[in-house]
Amino acid sequence: MIKLTPLIAALLLTACAMRTPPNPGDTQDVVQAKLGMPTAVYADGASRTLEYATGPMGQFTWMAHLGPDGRLLSYEQVLTSEKFATIKIDRATKDQVLRTIGRPAERSQVAMKNYEVWSYRYKEAGVWNSLMHVHFDGQGVVRQMMNAPDPMYEPRDRFGF
Repeated sequence: MIKLTPLIAALLLTACAMRTPPNPGDTQDVVQAKLGMPTAVYADGASRTLEYATGPMGQFTWMAHLGPDGRLLSYEQVLTSEKFATIKIDRATKDQVLRTIGRPAERSQVAMKNYEVWSYRYKEAGVWNSLMHVHFDGQGVVRQMMNAPDPMYEPRDRFGF
């Protein structure tokens, strides 16, 4: 079995992050040649969105939005405070959240309210290692959103361990 040293692991992660970004107008084949296979594809009529998630440990998810002609309209990193702010509490559904910010890094339950919680790792304001928690009720509607420091990046002694 091969053991990865922290340096080799960091280099591999950097190499993954250094993909050549696609250009508006690129076809889906060109986008996939540059970025690889998407982690998910979301269809909306003739339009499609290709998800490129780095989770569960990564803090970035890119979405490539293709128009009805199969050409790239936009390409964006969606795990941002600005994008989270577009999710409407009491209106957005699980499907809309997936199409907006992609798959979560973690899923959990809050038994007291019977909520399913999707958590997303991200860099808040491009600086702080954070988790955004999106809470869904039993009908799959967003009822609450909360962010917090990501304990994965916190010093052990901060939490008394």
